[in-house]
Amino acid sequence: MKKEDKEQVVAELTERLRSSDTLLVADYRGLTMTQIDTLRSRLLESGARFSVVKNTLTRRAAEAAGAEALLALLEGPSAIAFLEADGDMVAAAKALADSARETKVLAIRGGIMEGRTVSAAEIETLATLPPLDILRGQVLAAIIAPLTTFIGLVSAPLQSLHGLIDARIEQLGGSEGEPAAAEEPEATEAEPAAEAEAEAPEEDTQATAQAVATEETTTDDESEA
Repeated sequence: MKKEDKEQVVAELTERLRSSDTLLVADYRGLTMTQIDTLRSRLLESGARFSVVKNTLTRRAAEAAGAEALLALLEGPSAIAFLEADGDMVAAAKALADSARETKVLAIRGGIMEGRTVSAAEIETLATLPPLDILRGQVLAAIIAPLTTFIGLVSAPLQSLHGLIDARIEQLGGSEGEPAAAEEPEATEAEPAAEAEAEAPEEDTQATAQAVATEETTTDDESEA
């Protein structure tokens, strides 16, 4: 490889290392080109780019990118899966683990996840987790469940208070309506009293008329006598 070509490869690797927070390293020794292409396609589906690299050039790129943790993983024929920003690290780990199990040749060495070095065993454990979308749903459910319980505890007293307020309003409305209902009998009782008062003058008038008639009769009798 010409010097210019080597410099270009180092520059490209440096840029990849700087832009990738997560990468997985494997020993591809013994894989056929068909097996490498199959693995590359699986990793692309998970948002990772699989590249076979030269250790000498990759070490130079790692030092230039400040990714010294990668140096310990560059022993023997190396291939690196660079995870994109929107990639699924669980799916990428699963693709590598499946390839290692199926080919019985690929060997996972380890990797770097968000700046932290991870071992091959940790990557294999990561591969057993559910897909990222399901994992997010499970985490969200774990967060929402306590919130739902808390909201229930808070809303229960509020609902009780609302019920008490409604009951009090109904009670006050009933108390105000009761005097109105009590006034109706009073009005009914007042009518006979008014009728009695109206009849009383008639009785007095009749008694007065009778008295006058009696006096006149007596006077006439006396005069005849």
